[in-house]
This record gives sequence, C-alpha cells and structure tokens, in this order.
Amino acid sequence: MKTPAQIIGKSASGLPQPSWTSRTPTGDPGAAETTVINNETKTLINMLFARFMAIYGHKFKSCFETQDEIRIAKREWALSMQGYSEAELVSAINRCKETLAWMPTISEFITILNEQSGDFGLPPAKIAYEEVCRYADHPTQHEWTHIALYHAGKATGWFRLRSETEDRVFPDFRYNYQVICRRVRAGEDLSVDVPVALEDKSDNTLVAFIQSWGEEQNITPEQASTLLFYLTKPAGTEVRERFRQASQQRAESWGLSVQLPDDYQ
Repeated sequence: MKTPAQIIGKSASGLPQPSWTSRTPTGDPGAAETTVINNETKTLINMLFARFMAIYGHKFKSCFETQDEIRIAKREWALSMQGYSEAELVSAINRCKETLAWMPTISEFITILNEQSGDFGLPPAKIAYEEVCRYADHPTQHEWTHIALYHAGKATGWFRLRSETEDRVFPDFRYNYQVICRRVRAGEDLSVDVPVALEDKSDNTLVAFIQSWGEEQNITPEQASTLLFYLTKPAGTEVRERFRQASQQRAESWGLSVQLPDDYQ
C-alpha cells in the first residue's frame, strides 16, 4: 500500500518530488515540452491531492496503482489548474467534499470552479492577466472577455502592464482583479468607481508628490509613477524596500542619476 508521502508526491525532506513535474518529450523525441509548471502551481496541486486523499481515503488511493499514474495525473491537473488562485481551489475542494462521493475528474472540478465563480464569465487571474497585457496598448478598443479585465487593468496601470515584467506586476494585477471580481459577484456596477472615504487634496498626497517629483526630474508622468510605485507599499516593510531597489536599478538603466526618496510626506 502506498504511503501518504508517496500519494502526495513528497520526498523525505517534505518537498515535492521533481519527477511528476519534469519536462517530457512531445512530438519530436529530441524536443522538450515548452509548457513549464511554476512552483506555486506545483505546491497547490500537492495541497489539492493531499486534501483529496484526506477526504476520500481508500477511494482516492484506489484511483492510482503506480507512482507513474500519480505523476501523470498530477501533471495533467497542474496544467489544467494554472491560473486559479489558492482561494478558488480551496473553495472548489470544499464543494467536492459536500457533494461528491468520489474524487472528481478534471472536467468535473473545472465545472465546480466555474460554478464557484457564480457563472459570471470571469476567467482565472492568469488568463485575465495575459489578455490584459496583450491589449494594454489600446484597452478602449478591445472587446474584453469580461469588463472586469478592463477595470483590473486600469487599476493596475496600463503603462506598468506594457513595460514591467510579470513577476513584478502580476501580483498587483491579481490583487486588483480579485477585488473587481468580488464586486462583480456582489452585483456592483463597475461603471461606478469605489468612492474614497476622505479625499486628501493637499500637496502632500502621493499623486501630487509623484507629479511634482517627475517634473523636477524632467521625466514623463508614466515614468515617475513607475519609479515611485514602491511608495504605495507600507512604509518600513521588506516589500517596499525591494520595490524601491528595483526602481533604483530601473532609473539607472534609463540613464537617470537620481536618489529615490524614502517617503513622500
């Protein structure tokens, strides 16, 4: 009988075993498969399989006779689940626990994921991000899969989506998209902006500071916003410092000899 560690694909160190996510040849025997599964998805699939094992017990174990079957199944699940957030997967797993006597197939699980989204036609965050990036240069001319994508792109910043790498901008887009999706599911009208509790018109606001700083450096508002984006992060945090250092490097790559400010107030 397979052990729990074998089922969920972990080594003695507790880390996922690499075999089930390794690249495999497709078509040309000498060519590696181009689809790469990221570490976040690998971790989520290990979590998903561990939950299924706990929920379905021997029924789950009876679905897989060999380690190869587990590896192949986990890879196929990973390819199908890329782009879904942990919260979405956990919600769907809990729904399976309530309604299914056996572990679902991939198609059944995707159906549950879509139902959990309320059938609002909202694509997964990663798919939404890819569409937003493709049309970030002319967002008002594109017929969006869902209007939520436009609003999430606008909230993130079209210039950032066009110019920054995925590892820098996607986390912020995903957050904005999740906020917009919650508004959609709550029945809110996206054409109405969320009001700010107390709008500060004084000169020490971040927007005013970025505009003033950009004029002093003789750069465009888009460049100033990109360089000073780190000021939107909580003061004194590692995240803010990491973004500031990245902005400093970007400024140098643009040929700007500037020392970025620590704060704006």
